[in-house]
Amino acid sequence: MINLIKKKVFQQIKKAEIKQHELNYLFWECTTRCNLNCLHCGSDCSKNSAFNDMPLNDFLKALDTIKNPSSNFTVVLTGGEPLLRKDIEQCGRAIRQRGMKWSMVSNGHFYTAEKHNTLLNAGMGALTISLDGLEKSHNWLRNNDASFSKVEKAIALAASSKRLNFDVVTCVNKINLSELQSVYDFLLERGVKAWRLFTIIPIGRASENPNLLLADNEFKQLMDFIALKRKGEKMEINFSCEGYVGDYELKVRDSYFFCRAGINIGSILIDGSIMACPNIDRSFSQGNIYQDNFFEIWQTKYHAFRDRSWTKKGECASCADYKDCQGNGFHNWHGTLENVLVCHNKKIQHANNG
Repeated sequence: MINLIKKKVFQQIKKAEIKQHELNYLFWECTTRCNLNCLHCGSDCSKNSAFNDMPLNDFLKALDTIKNPSSNFTVVLTGGEPLLRKDIEQCGRAIRQRGMKWSMVSNGHFYTAEKHNTLLNAGMGALTISLDGLEKSHNWLRNNDASFSKVEKAIALAASSKRLNFDVVTCVNKINLSELQSVYDFLLERGVKAWRLFTIIPIGRASENPNLLLADNEFKQLMDFIALKRKGEKMEINFSCEGYVGDYELKVRDSYFFCRAGINIGSILIDGSIMACPNIDRSFSQGNIYQDNFFEIWQTKYHAFRDRSWTKKGECASCADYKDCQGNGFHNWHGTLENVLVCHNKKIQHANNG
C-alpha cells in the first residue's frame, strides 16, 4: 500500500517535470578520439576519429544561449576520452566562469596525480570512472592489457578527494558477473562511496559479441546482487537508469524508473548535433548548434522525448506495465523503431518463470 502511494506521487511529479523540462545536465561530446578500443563501445570511438575535437568557443556559444540555468545545472564532458584534449582544464574553467558546474566521464587511463590536481583547480566537481571487473575481465572488455593498473590508480586518486563527487560505473556482462562481490570489496577498500552498475544493449560494437549480453537468469542475478548490497550502508549502489525493472523498482535504485533524456538531460555531439542522452540513436537529433539556437531548440522541440506515446507499439503495445515503463530507456529505440531492443522487465519475468 505504501509503495502504491509512492508510485502515484511519483507519477504526478514525473508529469510536472516533463511539462517543465528544466535542463539540469548537458553532455558535451567534446571529442570522439579514444585511446582504447573497448568491446562494448556504442559510439565506436577510436584513436583516429573521423571528427576533429569541437573547438571550445563553438561549444561556449551554444552554452551561452542558456538563460538563467538551474542552480544544479551541470555540463558533463564526455567522449571518446575527454582527457585526450590538451585544453580540458581550459574548458572546465570557461564553464565555471559562467557560474556553471562541470563534471567528466573518463576511462581513467590518463588520470594521474598531476591531472587530478589540475582538474580540481579548474573547478571539476564530479567525476565518473569506469571499472569493468577484476584485472583480466576489465582488460578484456577494455581491449588493453594496461587498463586495469591505470584505472586502479585513478580510482584511488579520485576517492581521496573529499570535495569531489565521485562514482565508479561498471558494465556488467557474462565475463564479470561472477566477480561483482570481489569488485565491491575492491572499491570498498579504496574508499569509493558510490557505485553504479549497468548492462548494455546490442548496438555498436556490443552487437558483435554475445559475451556482453546477459541472459534472463543472469540479469535477475544482477538485480538480486544489487538489492542485497543496498541493504548495507557501506556504499551507495544503484542500477543505472537504463530501464524499468518491475518488482525490483526501489530495490535496486533510489527512485522509480524515469528516463530523463530530453526532459532534464540534453547533449551537444561532436558534429554540433543537438540531442538528449549521447547514447541515443542519432536519428533523434533535434537540430545543430551551427545553425540553431541551442536553448530555443531545448524549449520548443524534443517532442518525441516528452510525449513517448509513440513507443506503444510492438511488444510495448499490450504491456500491462507500459504506464510505468513508457517504452523503457530511450536508447533502446534504434534502427527501424518498430520494437524496443531490450525489455528488462520481460527478462526478469522470463527468469522467474523459467
